[in-house]
Amino acid sequence: MPSERVRTSRPAAVLALLVAALSGACHVASAQPPDNPSDSEIRQSEERAQRRADAVGRLANDLAETEARLGELHAEVAAQREAANKARVDHDSAVAAAEEADRAAAAAERQAHGARATLGDARRDFDDFVAGSYRQGGVIGSVGAYLGADNPREVLAREQLLGAVGEVHLGTLRRLQDALVEAANADADAREALRTAETRRAEARQASEAADAAMADAVSAAREQQRELRAVEADKRDVERRLAQARNTVDGLHAQRDRYERWRDQQAAAAPPAAPAPAAPATPPAASGHSGDVVESVVARALSQLGVPYAWGGGNAHGPTYGIRDGGVADAHGDYNKIGFDCSGLMIYAFASVAALPHYSGYQYEAGHKVPLAQMRRGDMLFWGPGRIHHVALYLGDGQMVEAPYSGGHVRVAPVRYSGIMPYVTRLVE
Repeated sequence: MPSERVRTSRPAAVLALLVAALSGACHVASAQPPDNPSDSEIRQSEERAQRRADAVGRLANDLAETEARLGELHAEVAAQREAANKARVDHDSAVAAAEEADRAAAAAERQAHGARATLGDARRDFDDFVAGSYRQGGVIGSVGAYLGADNPREVLAREQLLGAVGEVHLGTLRRLQDALVEAANADADAREALRTAETRRAEARQASEAADAAMADAVSAAREQQRELRAVEADKRDVERRLAQARNTVDGLHAQRDRYERWRDQQAAAAPPAAPAPAAPATPPAASGHSGDVVESVVARALSQLGVPYAWGGGNAHGPTYGIRDGGVADAHGDYNKIGFDCSGLMIYAFASVAALPHYSGYQYEAGHKVPLAQMRRGDMLFWGPGRIHHVALYLGDGQMVEAPYSGGHVRVAPVRYSGIMPYVTRLVE
């Protein structure tokens, strides 16, 4: 019996020892704290996070600058394209003027030919008259006085001639004199018409050369733009990659800090709370009440078109439309065969319930109340120049805007580009 009790008590004792050991192990594990960074380590971590955050800001600015350069390149090509358009219009006008001058010269030549024919008939009649006068006794000697009478003696000779020459013969002389004058005038008119036609043709040639040169400049600018675009887009990809890396680093540091703070809250609940971080300046609020609803309606209409293609000259109050030809970059991107918006066309659609905006960003800049750029708020129109306004976008708040950017692009949301931006925004909804 005693030995039996020993056998039955030994497993219980072992079990008790195991439970005690496991309990002790668990107690030791729970008592072992996670890494407890010192105040210096925490401060250094926060400083590193701040430096990374600053780096993110700088990279974001770099990205905005590359986007602005893309816009500048498109604006430069657009200016060359408009110069080519003007040259073509001038050429067409000069060609039309030359064609009209050619027609006038041909008409003048036909008139001169008729006048010369009339003169020939008059000369033959006059020759017959002279021959008849000679046979009948010579009153033709006074014909010179008749044709050039400019003093009393010659007038008297003219009177003698009138007495000697019948009305039929005087008609012959008059026809000859009239034919001489008409032929001289017709020849002068024909020569002047030919000179005018030659001048117009020269102007047409010059206009054609100007149009060719302008188009060559536009093509050259487009090629240069493509080279610069490739370089800028490569920079953009590099900036975006570094920006993503910086954000990942910042996110990792914040996660590390969050883990520490959770541990600190669990293990050191009595510790004094950390000082609150300074609040970031608030974005100016959008209009409230009914005007706020209008602003949100405008923004919603613009955002509803995200992804719609850019089409130069496209867009109206009812939505996207076919673009138009420009003979240059827009044509190269097939804008005339796309249904979409250009920058001012998107604003026309967004504000259709507020105002009937003209399809030109320069006029849209003058369409509402001017507000300093620093006071911009959601629903304001942003413009880019300087000197000549060439782009417009809708401000969304928090440094973002919606725009139809350029041929080959599409309606998108992008960070506000401050390079070349006008110092005032235009507000249509107060």
